[in-house]
Amino acid sequence: MRLLLLFIVCLGYTAIAQKLTFDEGVIEYQEKTMPYRILKPVDFDPSKTYPLHIFLHGAGERGDDNKAQLIHGSDLFIEQSTNYPAIVIFPQCPTDDTWAQQEYSRNYKKDINVFKFPKQSEPTWAMSTVMALIDEYVQRGNVDTTRMYLSGLSMGGMGTFELLARRPELFAAATPICGGGNPKTVSEWATETPVWIFHGKEDKVVPPIYSKIMYKAVLKTGATPKLTLYDHVGHNSWGPAFAEKEFFPWIYKQKRR
Repeated sequence: MRLLLLFIVCLGYTAIAQKLTFDEGVIEYQEKTMPYRILKPVDFDPSKTYPLHIFLHGAGERGDDNKAQLIHGSDLFIEQSTNYPAIVIFPQCPTDDTWAQQEYSRNYKKDINVFKFPKQSEPTWAMSTVMALIDEYVQRGNVDTTRMYLSGLSMGGMGTFELLARRPELFAAATPICGGGNPKTVSEWATETPVWIFHGKEDKVVPPIYSKIMYKAVLKTGATPKLTLYDHVGHNSWGPAFAEKEFFPWIYKQKRR
């Protein structure tokens, strides 16, 4: 009987997942366009408000096909949509742009990448467009502005830290994965926005020191961030991060005052 019930439940989740899909969208900003994908809850009611979850992809998913940004994480959001109904947006960064302002170099002796993040700079076009996209959906009236969430991996993890600094009033929680940022910017948001930071200890693409630096900077503000470092994991720490049982429950229980 237990197996039968489990089978029925699984069929139910499968049916729901088949009904859900990331629809295509595009936003025009400063005479250029950015494609994005958007997932809405099953039986979306335009008279109600829902959490808004922004997901920033990594450098390898840049482009304009409006598909590549769904490679990592989109299936997970579809699977969890029944338990955590939200408006989920995956914007796609152009190939020649980045989410965050950064300087990149290579340390060949240590075989690692090196990043520098300016404290003050103008946002990239991609970052500016994401902020405009968020504002657009908030203005539509379907977003619960006390429950806006931000996630990103690699280049998107860097974008997550920068977006928190540029719009510190927005987000109820953030989950930067294998990212980094300027520690001098955390005072803008750290005490109001809880973060759960993830990184692989063996990451040479974005070394874990960058997450550790941000974690320590947030701690100094008196906030209580979460940091999870994975043994024997390289750059693809989003895999174990997405597999965390508390990943979604922790995010969606957060609410801005």
